[in-house]
Amino acid sequence: MSIESAKAMPSGSTLMLVLFIGVLLSAIAVAYSAHWNRQLLNALYGELSERDKLQAEWGRLILEQSTWTAHNRIESLASETLKMRIPEAAEVRLVAP
Repeated sequence: MSIESAKAMPSGSTLMLVLFIGVLLSAIAVAYSAHWNRQLLNALYGELSERDKLQAEWGRLILEQSTWTAHNRIESLASETLKMRIPEAAEVRLVAP
């Protein structure tokens, strides 16, 4: 047996080494992909929670706006604070264009 034949790999060993490295890289890629997926999912849930909070606040603001702009509230403020009143028929004057 010569020295060269002892140093040479058995036939098929190179293929097995390439397949082993491929499987190892694939396993690492799967773990990284699962980790990245979990991070994105957590970010999504955080954004959905923020959206729900903002929608609830928007609803409260719309309700508050409708309260502040209610016709009877404006009328009562005009009569109490500004001492405004509906004019009598004799006080109404029409201006011709």
